[in-house]
Amino acid sequence: MRKTILSIVTALAAVASTLVVLTGPAQAHGYISSPPSRQANCAQGRVANCGPIIYEPQSVEGAKGQRNCHGGLSQFAQLSDESKPWPATSVGQNVTFNWILTARHATSTWEYYIGNTRVAVFNDGGRQPGATVSHNVNLGGFSGRQRLLAIWNIADTPMAFYSCVDLQIGGGGGNPQPTPTPTVTPRPPSPTPTVTPPPAGGTWRTGTYYATGSTVTYGGATYRCLQAHTSLAGWEPPNVPALWSRV
Repeated sequence: MRKTILSIVTALAAVASTLVVLTGPAQAHGYISSPPSRQANCAQGRVANCGPIIYEPQSVEGAKGQRNCHGGLSQFAQLSDESKPWPATSVGQNVTFNWILTARHATSTWEYYIGNTRVAVFNDGGRQPGATVSHNVNLGGFSGRQRLLAIWNIADTPMAFYSCVDLQIGGGGGNPQPTPTPTVTPRPPSPTPTVTPPPAGGTWRTGTYYATGSTVTYGGATYRCLQAHTSLAGWEPPNVPALWSRV
């Protein structure tokens, strides 16, 4: 009887361990919100026909060591499609990249590449980041239109998150200013849903597109949107000061 109980406990422990391994990476999500990454531009409707990334810009998670925009995930392959009219943000030689993390995971390093050149690396040494992370990167030696690849390497899994940002380097000072968005001719039928910002004073809710400047109520307080985005669970206004400011 004792051997039977021990066998059952051992089996349950093995199953629990497997579940932790399988679910761990899925809990960590994040992407660059400004200057807007390709997934941010797709989620905000600035680029058409992006596929499912418009609903989950934070989910480009693939094996470490890749050098593409879609993390090797076929469902997000459009992020690496260079024929799309990706808007480029005009920046100077020093640029601050702002990440939004929908779940905070122990981090080894953050890497930034232009082509095959690693222009910056930030070592977190396994620490857990906050809900938002910012890095100032020197892009000296590069000019004109460039595609920057940013990689968030998770410390305790073999996975990483990938985010590409299109830049026009040398187009101004250190504060990024987006270039005019090119006209996109949709090819019907388009999978992109029509989203309408909620009226001022509405109650905050998930799965909703909020434009910059719109206001919501949450927990009896009023908040103003600082960056346009589509809300997700965990992004409640008090939790993400990069997105919401209390009025």
